[in-house]
Amino acid sequence: MIYELRTYHAAPGQIERMHRRFRDHTMRLFAKHGLHVVGFWTPDNDANTLVYLLRFPSHEAMKQSWATFAADPEWKKAKAESEVEGRLVADFKSEVMSLTPYSPPV
Repeated sequence: MIYELRTYHAAPGQIERMHRRFRDHTMRLFAKHGLHVVGFWTPDNDANTLVYLLRFPSHEAMKQSWATFAADPEWKKAKAESEVEGRLVADFKSEVMSLTPYSPPV
């Protein structure tokens, strides 16, 4: 099992639109493409940042899920429509992590 920690910094004034896109489109498409969400968080000291954790059975499964998600015409349409008024994401970071042998079960 591997985990991907993704941190998104919203473009100025765009965090609510980013939340709306995740809520109204992305979550359903993630499930469709095998992107299993562990959780979403907003840091207490930065309301313009969204952090989420995904779980995958392997690196290959992660690559395949992201590839099919990115190619999905429904995703492309939702992304384009949500960015008519400007980009939602100013910057993002992705970190792939593996559990240590002493980690409690997740």
